[in-house]
Amino acid sequence: MARLAEAFAGLPPYSSPLNRREDREAMGAVLDEVAVRMGDNYPYFHPLYAGQMLKPPHPVARAAYALAMAINPNNHARDGGRASSEMEVEAVAEIARMFGFKTHLGHLTSGGTFANLEALWVAGQLAPGKRILAQEHAHYTHQRISAVLKLPFAKVRADDLGRMDLNALEDELKRGDVGTVVATMGTTALGSVDPLPGILALRQKYGFRVHLDAAYGGYFRLIAEQLDDPARQAFQLTDQADSIVVDPHKHGLQPYGCGCVLFRDPTVGRFYKHDSPYTYFTSGQLHLGEISLECSRAGASAVALWATQRLLPLTPDGEFALGLAASCQAALELDRRLREDSSFMPFAGKPELDIVVWGVHSSSVEESSSRAQRIFDRAAELNLHLALVQLPYALFGSAASMDAQLTCLRSVLMKPEHAEWLAAIWDRLSAATDHTK
Repeated sequence: MARLAEAFAGLPPYSSPLNRREDREAMGAVLDEVAVRMGDNYPYFHPLYAGQMLKPPHPVARAAYALAMAINPNNHARDGGRASSEMEVEAVAEIARMFGFKTHLGHLTSGGTFANLEALWVAGQLAPGKRILAQEHAHYTHQRISAVLKLPFAKVRADDLGRMDLNALEDELKRGDVGTVVATMGTTALGSVDPLPGILALRQKYGFRVHLDAAYGGYFRLIAEQLDDPARQAFQLTDQADSIVVDPHKHGLQPYGCGCVLFRDPTVGRFYKHDSPYTYFTSGQLHLGEISLECSRAGASAVALWATQRLLPLTPDGEFALGLAASCQAALELDRRLREDSSFMPFAGKPELDIVVWGVHSSSVEESSSRAQRIFDRAAELNLHLALVQLPYALFGSAASMDAQLTCLRSVLMKPEHAEWLAAIWDRLSAATDHTK
């Protein structure tokens, strides 16, 4: 903070009512109350939290964000965030290089939902009225976004491993009215990676845009060589997509909200063109607000991301990539233990990334779902925090009750520490399971 203050040392001193001693005392009392209230949370930061996609920001991201808040820059225009705008451009360019883009247009957003909205908005500008397709396990927001954009949307059947079924996709493409296919690079429920090579082959035949929803799984592009063949082949072709969304506030170690949208063709920036008679005067360089649907955006998010990538570059052999690999190893180890324990009913496919899903063996779908809920509750009492998800029973290889929905247990092992804590996680899971018998 002292180094930042030096940059403004030439300004005359002033007295702010925000710095009065009595106000600082009052703020301390309020912050004490905040600390108590914030204790009413799951321990998202701890390795025993292995439920939803929640990963603590890196300390350098938290510190850089707090430092930037002394300025509170707004990255809509360079007037509001000169330094932070440059840092955003640099950080986004590094993400684009990670995906293999040689040219790009892109920026940060408030999250993956808005980033996907921008990508599909551009798709709608290029193919007005054409349908958007995504597989049945894709994030539900694609259907909602399409409705907001007044674009027709259809779901494509997934295969037994939770990936987009290419035969079902081609059946839809034969209708000749598809503008964009959304390929999910790691579904939220299962972590399944859509077959991008096959989707790109169909693009050659039918002609449509390919948008990658890599909000959750995008960073695994760094360790593609370590993934099993289907996922590896998909991630190796990310540079062929027309647009990509990734969330640095998931695996990228950033505070919420920090999403990122990228376009391979920079000329799509023409669709953002607008008049703003009070904004874009102080610089001849591009203002980020000129290539974004959002207006005000936290420049502190860009500063935090830039600092994190400065410390942990996005390279396949770097510390950041090693953390991703550790998460994958933890998922495979948990999956192995589940398959060796007769109490559990693992998902038909092995984890492609770091999500593990499993059911509980019981006499019926209803009893299995009930036991999953009881295990979830008991595990929480033992300080192991998992997640629940409802999925088709057929995904667990059972021929009975194929149309039934099964309540399953789910774990996102996205902290590198999960690999070291796997034994402790397993002990608590086993104890919780024994408690429900």
